[in-house]
Amino acid sequence: MTENIKLTKKNFTSDQEVKWCPGCGDYAILSSTQMAMSKIGIPPHKVCVISGIGCSSRFPYYVNTFGMHSIHGRAPAIASGVKLQNPDLSVWIITGDGDSLSIGGNHFAHIIRRNLDVNILLFNNEIYGLTKGQYSPTSKVGLQTKSTPFGSLDRSFSPAQFAMGAGSTFFARTIDTDPKHMIETFQKAQAHKGTSVVEILQNCVIFNDKVHDDFTNRGTRDDHTVRLEHGKPMVFGKENNKALVQDGFGFKVQEFEAEELPNAVVHDETSEGLSHLLAQLNGISGPVPLGVLRRLDAPSYEESFHNQIIEQKAKGKKTIKDLLNSGNTWKVD
Repeated sequence: MTENIKLTKKNFTSDQEVKWCPGCGDYAILSSTQMAMSKIGIPPHKVCVISGIGCSSRFPYYVNTFGMHSIHGRAPAIASGVKLQNPDLSVWIITGDGDSLSIGGNHFAHIIRRNLDVNILLFNNEIYGLTKGQYSPTSKVGLQTKSTPFGSLDRSFSPAQFAMGAGSTFFARTIDTDPKHMIETFQKAQAHKGTSVVEILQNCVIFNDKVHDDFTNRGTRDDHTVRLEHGKPMVFGKENNKALVQDGFGFKVQEFEAEELPNAVVHDETSEGLSHLLAQLNGISGPVPLGVLRRLDAPSYEESFHNQIIEQKAKGKKTIKDLLNSGNTWKVD
């Protein structure tokens, strides 16, 4: 019997030169993903990384696993084929806000509703970076870009609300300035049986610098984000003195003194209703939630798919002639 080999980040690092703009959040996400994969413990030859098009989609070149740099918005379709034919592979989809929510919106919605057991890392910098700074589906109203010189008129997409509307069984959010939190979140995504969607608030230093600064800057993020932990009250702030309390069918922020016990809402990852409310918090309506917003148990698509094949095989092999003459048939003279 061979001994188990302890995996390290180096096992998941390819020999390719990493080419992103200096200061890009993609570097931190790549490093955290490699670390998470080493901690998960699945060897590189049992991992496959599929990407679409965009800056983030160079990812497969930089990880020492199987993978494919596919076509714009269609990574979920490629990954579905990979997972159905190789159900034991750990499959990761790397995508951006434009790749997944614009041209790829249809594919993104349907892989979520099918609940295929894959992990989707959605890099959200609220801009098209690779094509040099056009507004994306997640860009804020009024953002001036090369394609919206007088300000964007489009209401922005919320990846959280989109995923939950498609029936997501796992949705989490993390930030590119907190490697520890990213690693923990990626590990939880892999542990979930079904489609795991992880939104990563990521900075584009060239075309949309500091877009998430309130939520990612170490000096401000504690007052503008709430770290979610299953079974624990939703308390946040630099002084840990703010709580999310119930206010009708929503939340309000309540400050409290150290000796007080706030009536904070307790987080429950398995509550669909609570996850919908959390998805509405955007930094203006309340602190941005980080961590796992939703985790539900449901059958995964590939399990149901292969069980169906087994059931049909058990009924006995049939010829093409048998199939053509089965069910309701008729003869045309």
